[in-house]
Amino acid sequence: MRLPIGIQSFRDIIEGGYVYADKTQYIYRLIQDGKYYFLSRPRRFGKSLLVDTMNELFLGNHKLFKGLWISGKDASYDFLSYPVLRSVSSILIILRMHL
Repeated sequence: MRLPIGIQSFRDIIEGGYVYADKTQYIYRLIQDGKYYFLSRPRRFGKSLLVDTMNELFLGNHKLFKGLWISGKDASYDFLSYPVLRSVSSILIILRMHL
């Protein structure tokens, strides 16, 4: 059993064979039921992994979700590719520090 300590990439966790707690049912409910969300959680609470998982989902990477709830018969997610815009504030902070 390999734990993904410090890994924030959904693709790296799945392809690396690390343990992953399947939260895709909750992501599916966010997509189907909601409009706007503000993810306010403490540091090291999995926000980056959640956003990266949603990124892979919106890019239509069905093979990464094999065996997870969202690819099963209970979910009706289409795995089509949608445009994704990501903003990574940690990179901006590092760039500002070097100026």
